[in-house]
Amino acid sequence: MPSSVRLQEMIRVIRSARTQGEERGIIQRECADIRAQFRQGDNGERSHSLAKLLYVHMLGYPAHFGQMECVRLIASTRYSEKRIGYLGAMMLLDENQDASLLITNSIKNDLSHNSQYVQSLALCTLACMGSAEMCRDLAPEIERLLRASNSYIKKKVMFLIIFFLNNCLTVSTGVLHGAVVLITELCEHNPGTLDQFRKAVPELVQIMKGLVTSSYSPEHNVAGISDPFLQVRILRLLRILGHNNDTASDAMNDLLAQVATNTDSSKTAGSAVLYETVLTIMDINSESGLRVLAVNILGRFLLNNDRNIRYISMTSLQKIVQTDHNAVQRHRGTIVDCLKDQDTSVKRRALELSLALVSAVNIRSMMKELLIFLSTCPPELRSHTTSGIFNAAERYSPSKRWHIDTILHVLTTAGGDVRDETVPNLIQLITTASELHCYTVHKLYRALVKDISQQSLVQVACWCIGEYGDLLLKGECEEIEPVQVTEDDVLDALETVLQSHMSSPATRGFALTATMKLSTRITDNVDRIRSIVSIYGSCIDLELQQRAVEYNALFKKYDHMRYPAVLERMPVMDKNSPGHTNGDTSGEIKEPDPSKPKPVEAGLRHLQCYETYLFQINAVHLNFLLIKESWTKNVSWFPQKYKAEMQKRCVYVHVVLTETVYEKNGLSLKIQCDKQTETEVTVTLIGSNSAQNDITNFTLQAAVPKSVQLQMKAPSGNVIPAHGLGQVTQTVVLNNPNKVSLKMRIRVSFSNQGAVHQDTVQIDSFPTQASQTSVSPL
Repeated sequence: MPSSVRLQEMIRVIRSARTQGEERGIIQRECADIRAQFRQGDNGERSHSLAKLLYVHMLGYPAHFGQMECVRLIASTRYSEKRIGYLGAMMLLDENQDASLLITNSIKNDLSHNSQYVQSLALCTLACMGSAEMCRDLAPEIERLLRASNSYIKKKVMFLIIFFLNNCLTVSTGVLHGAVVLITELCEHNPGTLDQFRKAVPELVQIMKGLVTSSYSPEHNVAGISDPFLQVRILRLLRILGHNNDTASDAMNDLLAQVATNTDSSKTAGSAVLYETVLTIMDINSESGLRVLAVNILGRFLLNNDRNIRYISMTSLQKIVQTDHNAVQRHRGTIVDCLKDQDTSVKRRALELSLALVSAVNIRSMMKELLIFLSTCPPELRSHTTSGIFNAAERYSPSKRWHIDTILHVLTTAGGDVRDETVPNLIQLITTASELHCYTVHKLYRALVKDISQQSLVQVACWCIGEYGDLLLKGECEEIEPVQVTEDDVLDALETVLQSHMSSPATRGFALTATMKLSTRITDNVDRIRSIVSIYGSCIDLELQQRAVEYNALFKKYDHMRYPAVLERMPVMDKNSPGHTNGDTSGEIKEPDPSKPKPVEAGLRHLQCYETYLFQINAVHLNFLLIKESWTKNVSWFPQKYKAEMQKRCVYVHVVLTETVYEKNGLSLKIQCDKQTETEVTVTLIGSNSAQNDITNFTLQAAVPKSVQLQMKAPSGNVIPAHGLGQVTQTVVLNNPNKVSLKMRIRVSFSNQGAVHQDTVQIDSFPTQASQTSVSPL
């Protein structure tokens, strides 16, 4: 970008950037040029450079290096430079910065200037960022301006507005604007004044009607809209006064309908008035027809060429889609088209809104659009897209086959961006669809042979081949074109997964277990399976080595128990999903019964499916496996046939000592010590929720003495289910090289039913490390 580029050209180039990285590069180059312009002194380009810097600041990039330039421009004798300087001061400075003190004398001089426009600049800046000291120093000048006859200056002097509150119909437009602003601030900061100012609603309605129906006035007209700034301010005040008040809402319903139908949206000023009208309609107790009209206005905004207007429209629709779902559904096609927009922020809003519009009626058509979007969406949106597709498919799937096909399509397209629980959830779904076992294993085998880069897909494919390999070898499937697959073909595919550098240790565990299970489902290649398993008995990965050792023991010492007892098919695990409608077109979502626990769902969150195989082996006779803590603490979800054996044959049982450090507003926070050495302690903070509603936006912040180093791992989530049905954990590592007395202060922040709670917890002592108790097998 050349150094002489104007502000408009810079804006055009920045907005045409296709990626965030490209935008950052443009901004960095332009900021370097602005710094160079500032260093050159008075070259006539300072105000132009500062204007560009202010636009950069509006985009969220650092612009602090322009603060002193604001001070210099304010002291200039040129009005154009002084105006930009004051604008920069209002945006870049506040009362807490030292640079703000440097402009006090300039403001004092400008308040005495012979131009009302220079005085106006000084007054606006003082109102925006003036400190108490500045106001005291400039009080004499303010008092002098109070006695001035110029109404333009009176409008800027906010001390006079109170005098005009009861006579707002007779004062000038400028002073009226100031009065409305002041009333709005009073109502927002002091709700006790609402009843008093609601008496002025009829007057405000009459003023607004006059603005809507008034003829052209060049003094206050903007693009054919009569004083849009005042209209927006009045609408915002009406929204505050009409919120949760039927009388005030009824008084403004007709006005809002008139504004919504008579305002031209082809210009930015008209769009601003209409947008504020929509917000007012949605926030007061308005009539249903009026709310539909507001949604239709937002629908028209979606067709606007300006991306900012489309973004704002979708943001507003997202807020009202739950209360006015049918009205928003009428614009579903336009919303889906916004998924093709070049701007990532518009795509994100369109995605969120599209997911909110999915229902049992439109699940097939909407899912088709979402899957197309998934194949082309930016990498930063894939995780959110896959999660939304899975949630919608689980809630509204018309059939199990459609549900399985949809998830497999997602795994094939974006298997690396799915959630951790996707694999066990899909496996659970497959086990319940017994009539689709043959179809599923054939489809997954083909996907495995075609591509092994998607780890989630490979894990599910290996699991299905291990469970239903006999159905694959039969080659008979009515629902899919049959393919003759030999035993060697299947073992070749699994060996490819085991040997691939793309396979994670967890994926290799799936493949090795599937290979072992096939030893009971094939007839001619058992020796080859034994050879494959024995190779991994010396694997460098301890988890994989342990599996191989156990499987070798099955071949040698316990071969008589290998089939059917140990390697039989997994039992069906029913999952009670409260949001699943099973194709019910009514769209009604049944709430879960708080008194009934969800053992299977809770268990699946702690379970990787290949671990279930190891549990089966351990439950029969082998005692190699260290049973995980979550299994020993909650075994109610296990199939009944395994419960007793599992409890008998645990080699180790973790005995965790925990300590409750916080219990308030339904939240219980416990701390447990996982690992402790002379200089390092690893603790886990466990949050649970006994309230009637889910806790959301749950975050933990910690502080320790300066001599202690703190490392906080990523939390397991930020939502804690109600009724104690789930937990959120966060691991904290404390490095204490000086061996001082450990203390930790924790800040807890969360939301419950819209109320935000924040508290501080002081921890002066930590529980001892979890011990291990040995239990001999029977």
